Amino acid sequence: MSHHSSATTLSRPVISPKTSTGIWWGLLGVVAFSFTVPFTRVAVEGLSPLFIGAGRAVVAALLAALALAVSRQRFPRGRQWFRLAAVAGGIVAGFPLLTTFALTSTSASHGAVVIALLPAATATVAVIRGRERPRLLFWVLTAVGVIAALAFAVVQSGGFGSLHWADLLLLAAVLAAAVGYAEGGLLARELGAWQTISWALVVASPVMILLTALSVGSGPPSATPLQWLGFAYLGVVSMFLGFFAWYRGLAIGPMAQVSQIQLVQPVMSIAWAALLLGESLNWTTLVGGLAVILCAGAAVRVRLNPPSAS
Repeated sequence: MSHHSSATTLSRPVISPKTSTGIWWGLLGVVAFSFTVPFTRVAVEGLSPLFIGAGRAVVAALLAALALAVSRQRFPRGRQWFRLAAVAGGIVAGFPLLTTFALTSTSASHGAVVIALLPAATATVAVIRGRERPRLLFWVLTAVGVIAALAFAVVQSGGFGSLHWADLLLLAAVLAAAVGYAEGGLLARELGAWQTISWALVVASPVMILLTALSVGSGPPSATPLQWLGFAYLGVVSMFLGFFAWYRGLAIGPMAQVSQIQLVQPVMSIAWAALLLGESLNWTTLVGGLAVILCAGAAVRVRLNPPSAS
C-alpha cells in the first residue's frame, strides 16, 4: 500500500464542482426530507420509536447493499471507513432515533422549527472541520439562532421549568445530523453521492439490526396501513433515495452554499404538517420558525462572504 492511499487530499474527486447543478440536486433532496418529520409523526402513532428509528435504517441498508453489489462499487479505503462511521453515527443512527423519540411527545411543526437550526449547525461543523476562521458575526448569528430556537421551545413548553425533554433530543439530533452532513458531503466527492450514504448504511447495519430485533422482541409491530406507509417512506426515501440527491448536491457544492437550501425545509415541513396532519399554525410557531430560519440563513451567508482583504 502506498503512503498516500488514504490521504483524502490526494483522492481524485468523483464529482466536479458546478454550483447551479448542485443547488438543484440539493433542492430535490430537501423536498424529499421535508416529509420526514410529518411521516415520522404519523408512524409513531402505531409503531414504537425504537422500531421506527432502527427499522427504517435496516430497510435502507438492504437497498444500499443491493445497489452496491449490483453496481460493483469499490470498497472504501483507510481512513474513509472511520469517516463513514462518523456519517453513520450522525444520520443513520443519531438523527433518526433522536427525532423519532422526540416526536412521540411533540408536534411535527414544533419539531420542524427546532430542526431549522440544522443549516447553521452544518455550516458550523464545516467551519470546524475545515479549520476556517470566520468573522465574529458568524458566531454571533449562530448563537442568536440557537437562543431563538431555545426561546421558542421554552415558550411552547410553558416556561424554563417546563422545558420538555423532546426539545433536548431535537437539539442533539441537529448536532448529530450536522456532523453527518458535513463529513458526508466531503466523502461524497471521493466515493460518490449515493455510494457515501450506501456505505454509511452498511457500516451502521449491524447495530441497527440488533436494535430492531430488540424492539420486535417485546412484541410484533402492529400499525394501520397509513402508519406502515409512513414507515416505508422513512426507510426508502428519507434514509436512502433522498440522500442520493442531497449528497450529490453537497458534493458538487459549494457545500455551504448548497446547505442554505435546507432553510426552506422547515417551512415545507410545517406546511405538510398543517395540510396532512391538520396541525394548527399559531403565531408562536410562525414567529419562532421565521427567527430561527433568518438567523441560520444569515450565519451561512456571513461564512460564504468573508471580508475582502484591504
